[in-house]
Amino acid sequence: SKKLETLRDVGLGYIKLGQSATTLSGGEAQRVKLAKELGKRATGRTIYILDEPTTGLHFADIAKLLQVLQRLVEAGNTVVIIEHNLDVIKSADHVVDLGPEGGVRGGEVVVCGTPEEVAAHPDSHTGRFLRACLPRMERAGEA
Repeated sequence: SKKLETLRDVGLGYIKLGQSATTLSGGEAQRVKLAKELGKRATGRTIYILDEPTTGLHFADIAKLLQVLQRLVEAGNTVVIIEHNLDVIKSADHVVDLGPEGGVRGGEVVVCGTPEEVAAHPDSHTGRFLRACLPRMERAGEA
């Protein structure tokens, strides 16, 4: 059925029918909600806010999730993701890097822009790790 296919699309193909919602992790519960949203009639005016949706996902499932999120964007929706996964960050249209550290030593905007702009920022911890993930940045660093 279409609903089961949508669950597979968001990386939840292993969920059993009738499985109690209390057994789901926070990330799994988010993805169930996302699958439910994907099943609705698209308006192209929805803002989706996801908090670390890749938590616990295998890299192949992360790729599937990124495809689903890209479909939402292509349909005219806005997707905001709080995430530490570099594969997700490098796929973003726009990144807001908060820091410079965590906790009381963080919470400030270090840099915002494209993944490449974040990677080029000298004070961004995220940018330092992102540089190794962006092919154009790797080549630029070798030149």
